[in-house]
Formats: sequence, C-alpha cells, structure tokens
Amino acid sequence: MIGFGQGWEKTFGWSNEDYNEKGHSVQQTTDGGFIITGVELYTEDMPPYEDYSDVYLIKTDSSGIQQWYQTFGGTDNDYGTSVQQTTDGGYIISGETRSFGNGSTDVYLIKTDANGIEQWNQTFGGTDADGGYSVQQTTDGGYIITGYTWSFGNGGDVYLIKTDGNGIEQWNKTFGGTSSDYGYSVQQTTDGGYIISAETRSFGNGSADVYLIKTDANGIEQWYQIFGGTDDDYGTSVQQTTDGGYIITGGADSYPPDVYLIKTDANGIEQWNQTFGGVSTDVGRSVQQTTDGGYIITGYTWSFGNGSADVYLIKTDANGIEQWNQTFGGVSTDGGYSVQQTTDGGYIIAGYAESFGNGDDEDVYLIKTDGDGHVTSEFTIPINPNRKLEKVVDILGREVNEIRNTSLFYIYDDGTVEKKIIIE
Repeated sequence: MIGFGQGWEKTFGWSNEDYNEKGHSVQQTTDGGFIITGVELYTEDMPPYEDYSDVYLIKTDSSGIQQWYQTFGGTDNDYGTSVQQTTDGGYIISGETRSFGNGSTDVYLIKTDANGIEQWNQTFGGTDADGGYSVQQTTDGGYIITGYTWSFGNGGDVYLIKTDGNGIEQWNKTFGGTSSDYGYSVQQTTDGGYIISAETRSFGNGSADVYLIKTDANGIEQWYQIFGGTDDDYGTSVQQTTDGGYIITGGADSYPPDVYLIKTDANGIEQWNQTFGGVSTDVGRSVQQTTDGGYIITGYTWSFGNGSADVYLIKTDANGIEQWNQTFGGVSTDGGYSVQQTTDGGYIIAGYAESFGNGDDEDVYLIKTDGDGHVTSEFTIPINPNRKLEKVVDILGREVNEIRNTSLFYIYDDGTVEKKIIIE
C-alpha cells in the first residue's frame, strides 16, 4: 500500500514563457511554513531581447501552499541568494543588484516585515563588481554577509560585511590572494566569530580549491585551510557541528566531478572527506547536520535520476558514510540549491525545475520529504488468509457494492485484535 506521507512537491512561477524562476534558499519559519528566496527573470520576446530580473520572495504554509510573494529590485538585474527569518518575525535577504549601488554590481541586503513588505535595503561595494551569497542574523541583532568583491582587496576577493540591525555597515574585510576568490556561505560560530566556506584560485593545489576561513568577532582572520586536488574544487556551504568542528559541501572535479563532503575539527584540520556521485557530474550545494548527528546534502546530479539533471538528496551518518540518496525531477533539467531538516524530522529542499511547473523554462521547485527522503510513504499491512469480508465502503464510509474504477475500502474480520487505519 502506498499512502500520502509527510511529503509533497510544489512549483512557483509565471505561466508566461518569458519568465524563469529559481529558488536559491529555503528555511522553515516559526509558524511551520517555509520562506524561499531566489530570482525571477524576464526575457523580452522582441528585440533587443534583454533580460531583467528581480529578487523573488515566497512564503508558504506547512503544506507548501503559497500565502504571498514579493519581488524586489529596479530596472536592471537583481538576484536573491539567501534568506533567513529574523527574531522580529520578518526576513533578511542577501543578493546582488545591478539596479542600485556604486558599481556594475553591488551586494544587496533587504529587510522585510513578516508579510514580506520591505522595511529597508542597503547596498555595499565599490566601483567594480561585488555580490553577496549568504546572510545570517548575528547574536547582537545585526547581520553578517559573505560574497565576493572586485572593488576592494586584491581584486576578486572573499568579501565579509558586518552590519547593525538597520543594515548600516560596521566593518568589512577581504580575504584572498592575487587571483579570484569567492565566499559562498557564512555562519556565526559559538565563540562569536565567523566561519566562511569559499573557493580560491589564489592558493592550494589545483586551479580552484575549497577555502575555509575562520575569523574572530571583528572579522580578523584567525586561520584558513585549503582542501582539494589538482583540478577544480569548491565549498558552497558550511555549518559548525555540535562537536565544535565544521562540515563543508561543494563540488570536486578532482575526484572526479562529484559531491564533496569535508569534516574538520575546530581548527579546520580535516578529519575525513567523502565524495558521492556517478560517472557524470554531481555537485553539492547545501549541507546541514541532522538531529541524529549525521548530515543531509542537496545539489544536483547528472549521473542518476530521470533527466539531464535531477535534484540530488544524500543522507549520511556522522562519519559521512552514505545511508541513502534520493533524486527528484523529470525528463528535463532540475536541481537543488538549499536543504534544511524540518521539525517533523523530514527535509525541505528549494531549487529549480524545468520538468514541471507553469512555464516552458524554469520554476522555483520546493520539495518536502519524510525522514527517509520520500515524498510518499510505502507501508505493508499483514493479511490473515483466514479473514472474513465484513463490508465494502466508499471514501465517506457508506456501505456499497463493488464498483469498478472507484476507490473503495474492504473491511475484514481476521479474528485478531481491533485495528484502525486513519486516512487524512
């Protein structure tokens, strides 16, 4: 018997084929629903065929039903990359803007109330290209953002910005060398400092390596570590673990192109690493430690699934040994960007889907699974061969005769203790 479990799949976007939407970040909210940010891209279907995009913010209930959405931006391209619910019940969004600021692109920080109504926005950067990939509210009520800057530092550096509760910059720092370096994920650590996962082309063994940076509360670098082989490797997501160390996921072209999972101690010294994937390209985008001490990872896979690429969900134990994996998607290109364990022990994933949705191209893809990564649950009811048929009822419990092509319940007496099945 296959029943409806804790899972579902939803897509969000416009039915007009000129629109594309992607979900880059998702978080469960205090009311049990979900908040998603990403990008809504519009392409003109007439010359000069220019693109315009806005930050896209969607709020759903616990069943994935949209309650509201908001867009933010100006007359040029603007993107949302990370969202978090704030302590006042509103939301903080980081991203990148071409519509506002000083340069070709700037870091874009937006604060909304609980209904997604903008309260303020700030931009950060110089006269060159700058962008923000990750934001978190800090314990003092301010915000920490990481991304990249070509305006400051050595040119093409990891960019770390600390603001107060109104988004006013308190300080910024850059990290990197003479080549290009990008910060993808930041988290405040239990000592009040910050951990950043990044990609570096300035240091390491290959053309790109995973770059892990630890700072104090003022953004002063305490140490950094490099991980990877002789090819391109990068770290897209980091979280401090319950033992004080760090878990990082990303992509590893060195091993070959696989999902890359690295566990370090509190000083960034590698304890182990694991890779996951098949003969084609597979990438990790987001990792979180789970309540059982293991890890959940999402990204995308070209090795498995139904289409050219599918959403890839991997669950490991505390040592990074795979316990199971699941793929989601259709015959076209689909991918996962963000995953979080939910309060019921399942998982929520945000990404994009070309296979489903309203338009001809991409829609925001939101997937809720149970604790085993299933959207539907399978279960077996033991059957006593000596059972006696008592009655046949329809979905409303009314006794009926057998009817073809109709959902019916067959109620038996098998001589054992009372059993009850509740179907919601």
